Amino acid sequence: MSFAGLVFLAFGLSMDAFAVSVCMGTKKKYNASYLAAFLFGLFQGIMPVIGYLLGSGLKNIIVGFDHWICFFLLAYAGIKMIYSSFENKDENRGQKIFELLLLALASSIDALGVGITLSFLEVKIIYSSLFIAVVTYIMSLIGIFSGRFFGKRTADKAELFGGIILLLIGLKILLDHLGIIT
Repeated sequence: MSFAGLVFLAFGLSMDAFAVSVCMGTKKKYNASYLAAFLFGLFQGIMPVIGYLLGSGLKNIIVGFDHWICFFLLAYAGIKMIYSSFENKDENRGQKIFELLLLALASSIDALGVGITLSFLEVKIIYSSLFIAVVTYIMSLIGIFSGRFFGKRTADKAELFGGIILLLIGLKILLDHLGIIT
């Protein structure tokens, strides 16, 4: 995967954390928001590594159709984010540490699938996951400040945009493997 591809992937994955951070930024409890940004970055960095290890163990078994798995995992994550961008969000979630941990875990599940995808692309997972973690942390902080100034409308648009990015990356992997694009 090229550096540009990694940048798009990191931004796409960070959009769900950004969306939650915008909602948190609309509240007055900013300490929990900063902890959430850290946890979002941490979980988004760990989950691709776990997925990569899982995918590496299965690589020899599924090498013939790995591009389809990449496509479906990224498409699923993208569609889930697009769908979620149209749902009503609970404005009071994320106030307690347990809720923050659950939000961090829930917002990073797509990164697990992306980690499996990355194992088929043979990327440097530590570098990639650290980059994803840092981008997610920064985007979460930006989300907090955006929520403070612009309100929660920004969150839904960011999640929609992130979902579209993940769908496009999955489509590019599939079309590239099928020889339709290079």
